[in-house]
Amino acid sequence: MPDLKPAGNDGGERELSKVIERSLAGIEIFSDLDPEALKRLSETCRWRRYRRGERIIEQGSESREVLFITEGSVSILVPSPSGREVAFASLGPGNHIGELAAIDGEPRSASAVALGDTTIAIMPSDRFLRLLQDDGRVALKLLHTLSRMVRNGDIRIIELSTLAATQRVYTEILRLAVPDAAVPGLWVVRPLPPLRQIASHISTTRETVARTLSALYQSGLLRRKGRNLYIMDRPAFEKLINVRSRS
Repeated sequence: MPDLKPAGNDGGERELSKVIERSLAGIEIFSDLDPEALKRLSETCRWRRYRRGERIIEQGSESREVLFITEGSVSILVPSPSGREVAFASLGPGNHIGELAAIDGEPRSASAVALGDTTIAIMPSDRFLRLLQDDGRVALKLLHTLSRMVRNGDIRIIELSTLAATQRVYTEILRLAVPDAAVPGLWVVRPLPPLRQIASHISTTRETVARTLSALYQSGLLRRKGRNLYIMDRPAFEKLINVRSRS
């Protein structure tokens, strides 16, 4: 199998030494499809590999393809009124982007940038729409995904309009945390994203995030170990947020 090539910012392509399996098996909306159907779908895609910071989609562009993330992660960026780009979400393997333009034919509503080495399967819009028409299982899973996007967007709008910056740091840490499989009752953010990325997601500054985390380290509610961040007492952490919200 030949190496994948990324689209560079200058429009050129660079060889990458890593060989990637071209499979859509990990994509959430295709989880009900059998291996043969997944193989046929994979063969309809173009495959690209992007490096950190490379633009994958530009807001306002007329492209219509649907992109599936099979490795790495992508930041979704939207412009603020001041013109500065704000990271609205980060998506990892199993997710997809670009489905809105494929469905409604409108220009891209946001930009997308690779957060690290990222492999993308690019499916033509007509093939994607035909799949939705032919397979209700995929269409239903897509509806579930879009519904989750709307709910998460509503939550973020409420947080931005009602919470102070430090409170938004608290809620973002809780949103990123998962139960630690090794220690019952312990929650971990693995790994902790760059502070500038957290700041962009919650519309604040890197300095505010750093200052808030430092205070939480001193309180003992958070502990940093390597690249991971541990919530030592989640009920106390949640109580702190609620107390601050009422003050």
